[in-house]
Amino acid sequence: MSYVTRFAPSPTGPLHLGHAFSAIVAHDLARADGGTFLLRIEDIDRTRARPEWEQAIYDDLDWLGLTWDGPVLRQSERLDAYGRALDGLWSRGLLYPCSCTRADIAAAASAPQEGAALAAGPDGPVYPGTCRAPKDGIPHDMKPRPSAAHLRLDMSTAALAVCDHHVVGPGKTRWTVGFEEAGRGPEGQCGWIETDREALAREIGDVVLARRDIGTSYHLSVVLDDAAQGITLVTRGEDLFAATTIHVVLQRLLGLPTPSYHHHRLIRDEAGRRLAKRDDARAIAKYRAEGATPEDIRRLVGLD
Repeated sequence: MSYVTRFAPSPTGPLHLGHAFSAIVAHDLARADGGTFLLRIEDIDRTRARPEWEQAIYDDLDWLGLTWDGPVLRQSERLDAYGRALDGLWSRGLLYPCSCTRADIAAAASAPQEGAALAAGPDGPVYPGTCRAPKDGIPHDMKPRPSAAHLRLDMSTAALAVCDHHVVGPGKTRWTVGFEEAGRGPEGQCGWIETDREALAREIGDVVLARRDIGTSYHLSVVLDDAAQGITLVTRGEDLFAATTIHVVLQRLLGLPTPSYHHHRLIRDEAGRRLAKRDDARAIAKYRAEGATPEDIRRLVGLD
């Protein structure tokens, strides 16, 4: 099977060994069967993205011997596409404005909630629904989409629209969404991964689909971009495994195909922490400057 894979870094700092591992895995999976490897620059956060870091991405990938097919997709050039998707979701009553700060959500998470703390979801504490106001009777398609607030997905309503119905016994049914995991999750999950409709609201909650400062979010952008690039196998770290169900929900709401997913292990430091861009000591450019070879990098990340 020929895959269409991608590498999608953000130009907000130097690429490190973890990035090298992810890029090589995606590249090699595509090339093994004559597939396509694409590059995307995830630069929606214009306060942190820098042209010099974007150029460094190209330099590092070129030095690693990784070539990509076709033009580079840059998220900063796709804001209109994200806006159209938000307009569609808003008109269907699936979004609501939220003015809560991180501190507000943290305070709610630490307060008693019927005897239990808020569950932890892919984006942190599951949002308690503070701004999910009762319907005012005015159809959303008659009101403009707000631009001065975060926009959250009403997950309970969305779940009713996207879940599949399964008969599991006499008078018993399950409503689920799922995806095919070709790699592994943090606990070794693989194969067909399902999430129950009730768990979507309880364990994921009303995620942010548009931040007021950038007009979109990672979740919305990655789904639209993968579809635009025709990605058939999403290759990324296992730390994003829990977010995949969010992406499947959005794909179904937006009428987009669901690719297969290949979540891979993370590259960690000596203390067991996953590498981050603050780990300049493990920057690819530093290894290159010290005389390392691309083959050395493969060995360092366990791909020799």
